[in-house]
Amino acid sequence: MKLIFEKGNEGRGLQLLPDLDVPEVEIAEGMKRSKKPALAKVSETEISRHYTELANRSYGVNNGFYPLGSCTMKYNPKVNDLAAGLKGLTDIHPLQSEETTQGSLAVIKELSDALCEINGMDAFTLQPAAGAHGEFTGLLLIKAYLHEKGETGRTKIIVPDSAHGTNPASASMCGFEVINVPSGSDGCVDTQALREAVGDDTAGLMLTNPNTVGLFDKNIKEITDIIHDAGGLCYYDGANLNAIMGICRPGDMGFDVIHVNLHKTFSTPHGGGGPGSGPVGCKEFLAPFLPGHVVEEKDSMYSLVRPSRSVGDVKVFHGNFLVAVRALSYILTLGKDGIKKTSQAAVLNANYMRVMLKDTFDMAYDETCMHEFVMDLSRMKEETGCSALDFAKGLLDYGIHPPTMYFPLIVHEALMAEPTETETRETLDEAVRIFSELAKKAKENPESLHAAPQGTPIGRPDEVAAARNPIVRFMAD
Repeated sequence: MKLIFEKGNEGRGLQLLPDLDVPEVEIAEGMKRSKKPALAKVSETEISRHYTELANRSYGVNNGFYPLGSCTMKYNPKVNDLAAGLKGLTDIHPLQSEETTQGSLAVIKELSDALCEINGMDAFTLQPAAGAHGEFTGLLLIKAYLHEKGETGRTKIIVPDSAHGTNPASASMCGFEVINVPSGSDGCVDTQALREAVGDDTAGLMLTNPNTVGLFDKNIKEITDIIHDAGGLCYYDGANLNAIMGICRPGDMGFDVIHVNLHKTFSTPHGGGGPGSGPVGCKEFLAPFLPGHVVEEKDSMYSLVRPSRSVGDVKVFHGNFLVAVRALSYILTLGKDGIKKTSQAAVLNANYMRVMLKDTFDMAYDETCMHEFVMDLSRMKEETGCSALDFAKGLLDYGIHPPTMYFPLIVHEALMAEPTETETRETLDEAVRIFSELAKKAKENPESLHAAPQGTPIGRPDEVAAARNPIVRFMAD
């Protein structure tokens, strides 16, 4: 497929801009560009066909099954988009006076209050633009709190090996030293190793729960007690909240700060770089350190207030606001009972698919899981030569987006699948059939998987070369 800059010819073009409805301003000579911009010279027909072809090559949850583990790629109800498109929410500017933006401030306040209730927290900020951004923000709160108390010697953040990969990166960016603790044979945190890791230099713990092998840590309260007894704080990575929202609350488990992914759990679109949203919630003692402004209500009026000891801004203004609108629409549509049923259905779907596949694939942890499960294809690779990568490429020929590959790192030939609550039983049955058919193909005709995919617009590229030498923009002659 050609880039749009490689299409068209001299003299072609179209007029997409409306007539000028404001006074024309002459640009000063010193500010004018020296040559014309390298715009594509294409007609409206060519533009339409180009972007239609791009859309046809894109794959999303609207195209088919998308069981990308730990990412919660679920259907986004269109009513959320309708809410986010309301002119009263789109035709405003964050620098307008508070008197003219009461509706938008009400959205921020109502969503913050809902997230507090769902997660057992006392305050929220909507500023962080993504999950890892939320992690970074939450750790800034911990650091500011400890420094104010004079505990500057607490420089270490403990991260279990079953955590999301962004956890140690976020801790390092905040200037903490990362201490890794192993999982036990049950896939949960080794509490004895955790006790040995804590000390006077412990700033806190970052825990992903349910963890990346799809298990809820049965020792969750013991874990938070160990950290608190050592003088540290507990951070909850809420990226997998889709398994527990409405059922249990991280704040009740002993966690002091949390980030949630609106672009995952709360059904706002994500992928392809955004837009995302990773609001951060905390207990009352950390609230004075929150970034940006929070919305307060007094005498039926909403106003923006900077927390007294704020860590500053982590993003301009109030975060990705229209993502927040979508999330609030989702919460209000479901209600208290619906949110709980969502988590229950996500857990049911994951366990249904796990049980249907357990006789064909080795499960990394063959027990009741939460929202996702991990298959270990090590034996398949040893017996047939077909790796998890080969299997994932084979799924593309069946119109299924592959599960997450080679993660978590504690499972070597891992495929991590998250079917989510929005898939029907018929879809899951068809996916099980295809997974089983590919497993049979690996035994009887392994070369077919080595060559997969064969029915996609692009076959199997040199992924190492693409990662090391990416070409990310068009270079004109």
